[in-house]
Amino acid sequence: MNTNFRSGKKKIAIGFFILSFIFIIPAIVMLLWNAILPEVIHVNTIGYWQAMGIFALSKLLFGGFGMGRRSGFKNQEFRQKWMNMTDEDKEALKSKWREKMQGH
Repeated sequence: MNTNFRSGKKKIAIGFFILSFIFIIPAIVMLLWNAILPEVIHVNTIGYWQAMGIFALSKLLFGGFGMGRRSGFKNQEFRQKWMNMTDEDKEALKSKWREKMQGH
């Protein structure tokens, strides 16, 4: 029973830190935006809730809210496929990637 209590306290502490992180990051975004961008590219200053919106939008567009779980799974999945490939298959894949990268 004591371990369940400790586990519950640990979950509450982790939840508290996650919520704190979610509300602190927009404040940092706001401070950096207001300190740098108005002078550099002549934009208006923003408030906390605008910074929260920019933070959420950037997470959706660039980072997602999965905290990297999906990318780790894909990397592990790719690594497994790579290990099962023959040397010829590996060379064919490498040459495809080289062609793709030269096209950009």
